[in-house]
Amino acid sequence: MEKEKPFKIAKAILESNKTVVLTGAGISTESGIPDFRSPGGIWSKFDPSVMTSYMLSSNPVYFYRKALAMLGFFNEIKNVRPNRAHYILAEMENDRLISCIITQNIDGLHIKAGSRRVYEVHGNLREGYCMSCDSKVSLNILIDKVKRNNIPPLCDNCGGVLRPSVILFGDELPKCFVDATKEVRSCSLLLVIGSSLEITPVNSLPGLTEKYIILNKSRTFFDSNACLVWNEKAGVALEAIYNEIKKLS
Repeated sequence: MEKEKPFKIAKAILESNKTVVLTGAGISTESGIPDFRSPGGIWSKFDPSVMTSYMLSSNPVYFYRKALAMLGFFNEIKNVRPNRAHYILAEMENDRLISCIITQNIDGLHIKAGSRRVYEVHGNLREGYCMSCDSKVSLNILIDKVKRNNIPPLCDNCGGVLRPSVILFGDELPKCFVDATKEVRSCSLLLVIGSSLEITPVNSLPGLTEKYIILNKSRTFFDSNACLVWNEKAGVALEAIYNEIKKLS
């Protein structure tokens, strides 16, 4: 049965009029970035109760003093390279096999790998912005200010507090989530890769399409309604699927 899955998924992609991909932390663990909830994951190293929009707006000094380690982690993963799974998805987009990628990841690895239509619905590590005037700055500038003990880091234009362009607990999702929702509503196949589908509202997306396939190392609560589930690493699964697509094309 497991041997048949790459063929079945490849066939489903080739038969689909429009395939959209949704990715989560599981696609980036193969690049050395830990996921959030597993033992040794991100939330075992950092306190999620601090990483909230309420904490940032109500007590930015406390937020930034507690978030120093997290900012250091952000700085580290900016230099991580894409893995084979990211590159295969970029190739599949180039081959017009997939329409776009919706990602919960903030690491930017899809864009680094060459994917062009990427909806980063949980933000990114490339920039920050002023909470007062909305001026955008490089995340490097924000981190440099914090390293120089400018806590909280302030906007050079208006003196407002700067923040990373990463979605914190309590934040609304960016406008691109509305666009991502439209993409899923209009697709004939949603391919979920490396996501436990535990975070709202992103986990509402599979319910917007009639057909979705899940590629994830562990089981999810959405498995029962999926047309196919393969509990495998993203890189291994996508390599096998892409090879089958080449044979069938």
